[in-house]
Amino acid sequence: MKQPSTTREALIVEAIGDAAKLLGQIEALAPVLNESRQALADAHCGLAGQLTTFEAHVLALTERSKVVAVKHILARTEQAARQSADLQSRAMADAARVAFGAELGAALQRLKSLHERPERRWESWLTHAAAAATGSAATLMLTVMLWAR
Repeated sequence: MKQPSTTREALIVEAIGDAAKLLGQIEALAPVLNESRQALADAHCGLAGQLTTFEAHVLALTERSKVVAVKHILARTEQAARQSADLQSRAMADAARVAFGAELGAALQRLKSLHERPERRWESWLTHAAAAATGSAATLMLTVMLWAR
């Protein structure tokens, strides 16, 4: 091949040489791109497998958390129910004691006033004693029924 005679020819030859180098580099880049694509596909498959495993672990953890939360709620609910029942039982017993005391005090007061009257003491006394006994028996039954629960 003969040497270029003009600058223009020299520049064209140099441009063709640069284009040839560029084509060579592009051809060399194709296998590298192919390897990169394959590596990316392999990474994608690996990540997909890891994602499936991760999802299974997260699902198991979620289920375990649900069970623990339900057990905790159940235990707290049972504890609150026991405390409420105990509190109600004590309140009912106190109310029964107060009611029994009030009934007994009222009955004793009536008996005392009847005792102070001179006329037919025994009839009034007997009526009030029966009322007191009936009230006491009813209060006692109520107390026994409340404690039996």
